[in-house]
Amino acid sequence: MTRSRANDRSTRTRSGGQGIGKGGGRTGASRRSKGSGGRRAAAQGEFALPVTTTPALPAARTFDELDLPEEILAALGREGVTEPFPIQGATLPNSLAGRDVLGRGRTGSGKTLAFGLALLARTAGRRAEPRRPLALVLVPTRELAQQVTDALTPYARAVRLRPATVVGGVSIGRQAAALRAGAEVVVATPGRLKDLIDRGDCFLDEVAVTVLDEADQMTDMGFMPQVTRLLDQVRADGQRMLFSATLDRNVDLLVRRYLTDPVVHSVDPSAGAVTTMEHHVLHVEDTDKRRTTTEIAARDGRVIMFLDTKHAVDRLTKHLLNSGVRAAALHGGKSQPQRTRTLTQFKDGQVTVLVATNVAARGIHVDDLDLVVNVDPPTDPKDYLHRGGRTARAGESGSVVTLVTREQRRDMSRLLAAAGVTPQITQVRSGDAELSRITGAQAPSGVPVVIAAPAVERPRRASSPSRGRRGRGAQGRTADARGAQGRTAGEASRRRARRDPAVDRAA
Repeated sequence: MTRSRANDRSTRTRSGGQGIGKGGGRTGASRRSKGSGGRRAAAQGEFALPVTTTPALPAARTFDELDLPEEILAALGREGVTEPFPIQGATLPNSLAGRDVLGRGRTGSGKTLAFGLALLARTAGRRAEPRRPLALVLVPTRELAQQVTDALTPYARAVRLRPATVVGGVSIGRQAAALRAGAEVVVATPGRLKDLIDRGDCFLDEVAVTVLDEADQMTDMGFMPQVTRLLDQVRADGQRMLFSATLDRNVDLLVRRYLTDPVVHSVDPSAGAVTTMEHHVLHVEDTDKRRTTTEIAARDGRVIMFLDTKHAVDRLTKHLLNSGVRAAALHGGKSQPQRTRTLTQFKDGQVTVLVATNVAARGIHVDDLDLVVNVDPPTDPKDYLHRGGRTARAGESGSVVTLVTREQRRDMSRLLAAAGVTPQITQVRSGDAELSRITGAQAPSGVPVVIAAPAVERPRRASSPSRGRRGRGAQGRTADARGAQGRTAGEASRRRARRDPAVDRAA
């Protein structure tokens, strides 16, 4: 087996806390991207990328060329991952050597394994102390956090690393317990991680590899102050990797402040159209838009439909169910268990139409999804690209359809031009053969359907008040006041006093 990436191996060990860093006694806040005095030409709306001072290592054509642990190589084979995607082949030789990385690639381009395999390989062989993880992945949403965890878990298990997911919307006590037990790799949203740090349940001073995934969305969602405070707490000599589908000027601060002489790699222009994706703009009349939407939803096969607001999502979902379409809603007003169940139902086919706000625009991967519909056109080019990124993933084909009324046409034309997309434009009405050809639209059955929610196993309540005990301790408690029913008032009061703080809503 060829191992040709030994150039900088002296800077890296798989055991021992000091060998994994990059040296230097700088604080996180003082790091600057070396070579940023010379900047590459920027795409429209983007900052000029830093020029790499140290030449990048050549791209790898196979995983066997990389200095990956044998256990990870075996796990890749078991998972059916045989060849690296372009962003993986380009960045892994450098990230495995300890270099900082700035990577841009559209959703579905393989970014998760691009940073994940390097993070796991460079952490393998080490053991985390309680509350002190060794590697950190920051993501903007709960769904993306779960997707990253799911993608990395087979490889983490192969090298005996313990991952922990830290997100809002679920019990903070269970997450604290996982950190107290020891977790080498933490995948987190910024708000919940900050809460755990404030409680004394997590410390980042041993984190030697840090990844920011979808950094532009974190800045768009207002997480920049939290992200910078978290990055200032990780090891100053550690490795940083920043990956995103777009690199706009909001991300420039993070690059200049935290990346040192990064290897820069872009799979494709952020606004470039995917060659396997078709873009359609369907001109519709206001009075016919609801019926057209319903016929598209009734197609054979799954579809994600995006709308602007939670209320609009709920209204359309109710209408589709009454029309005989197996639809479910996904938005920020749903609890995390509800969102997880809805995604599971959509992935296994119980639900064929996912009606969503932009909460589903990133971090959701569904195999063989060939259609995304913008029922409400997006107002930002990045939103268009990320919504469309739910289809045509990993080389598969798919279509993005946007329903545009007469008064929306001018704004939509400008948005698509800014996104670098040239769509096929078609005037349609419900029942048209052309609508059916493009989307598979057909008349719904008209027989109302009900989507049964799967049963949820509730954790048993703890009988021991000890916060530090694993298992039946604080990790099993929730903020549900129904747990006090049938108990004496004094007993209920004591239990309320021990409950976890409310979950954060930001993530």
